[in-house]
Amino acid sequence: MLRNCDFVLTWINEELRILRKVDVAVENGLIVNVGNIGSVGLEEINCSGHAVIPGIVNAHTHTPMSLLRGFFDDAELKLWLDRMWTVERELVPEVIALGSELSIIEMIISGTAAFIDMYHHPDVTADIALRYGLRAALGPTFIDTLRDPAQVENELRNFVSRYRGGSRLVIPIINVHSAYTVSKDTLLRARDLSNELDLPIQIHASETRDEVYRVKRDYGVFPVEYLNSLGLVSSRSQLIHLGWVTNWELNIITRANARVTHAPTSNMKLATAGHFPMRELMDMGVLVTLGTDGPASNNSLDMFREMKMAVLLQRHSYWDVGIKAIHAFKAATLNGYRLLGINGGCINKGCIADLVLLDLSSPRLQPVRYDNILSNIVYSADGSDVSMSMVNGRIIYDRDRDYELLRNRAVKIGGEIK
Repeated sequence: MLRNCDFVLTWINEELRILRKVDVAVENGLIVNVGNIGSVGLEEINCSGHAVIPGIVNAHTHTPMSLLRGFFDDAELKLWLDRMWTVERELVPEVIALGSELSIIEMIISGTAAFIDMYHHPDVTADIALRYGLRAALGPTFIDTLRDPAQVENELRNFVSRYRGGSRLVIPIINVHSAYTVSKDTLLRARDLSNELDLPIQIHASETRDEVYRVKRDYGVFPVEYLNSLGLVSSRSQLIHLGWVTNWELNIITRANARVTHAPTSNMKLATAGHFPMRELMDMGVLVTLGTDGPASNNSLDMFREMKMAVLLQRHSYWDVGIKAIHAFKAATLNGYRLLGINGGCINKGCIADLVLLDLSSPRLQPVRYDNILSNIVYSADGSDVSMSMVNGRIIYDRDRDYELLRNRAVKIGGEIK
């Protein structure tokens, strides 16, 4: 029982509701009541001085790449990828485990309750996520320049056999790096596996001008058109970046009920330019989510920063204030859980109990009022304001109890992967 919470931010019928001085009761991983609740025999936590928000979903990242944080910062995507792949070809599961753990620690202490990952050896990352209690959607990655697609398929089938139905926290998915790093045969293989195994597909699409030029040169159409021609734009599809997408491709995405993810900080850092059409996509009813991308191209996994950057980049691009804090907050919470297919991102009876408590005594959140609490969360807060995180009804992070231990573990990992 979270007692006497100063603010609770939730979504009811698509509308943001800000509740004052209420209790939140949690049992068996679910929220069972919100309001002024009498004694019901639950363990009680004093929530006074805190705001409670739904768990945050990092909808696109590459967790093991924390080991490459700051390795090669000042380059555009093509050169940057070449340098990353030079190192990644040599990585072994033991090193990937260290990078994943470092990223998971960073996400836990900054309020992320779930993440969608794209990397190799996902079983390693999944096991670490389970150990820390974080939700994770992930699977092997098709990228022909690094891995044999037949081997990736075999890993995927084994991964699904191991985790599907065996955990409430791990969700198997299919990862395809992009249309320009895999063959047509690999794309068709991924499509068929998605249909056979009923799995979503995550893929980078229309990230750079170079990608658009290469796909248009090789196939005569733009990237989303090409993927659609192969049956890879559907309600199972999650398209990442879309910085160079055409208006007719937006119609394809909308008709297919595909999902999209914006990673503003990484796009700016890698100078991919273009423009993610957030307002158009939302107006067309497309599910828009937010992700940090990897810790080698962001270089932070703090989703509070990402919410702010999403709004600022859109305003800079549009020259107006059509994108607001509420849009970024919805993308990071409610929409993230919809992408995962989970009744979460809300603090109502029956919602999954993935919750984040923010310490309202933080100087950067002053003054705090009903009329500015959302603004403070999106524009002023950062991950260090998180005092507690709960996933599936279990407290996975309590700052007073866990911070020193997690910080020391992160420092130790950092020393091992120098």
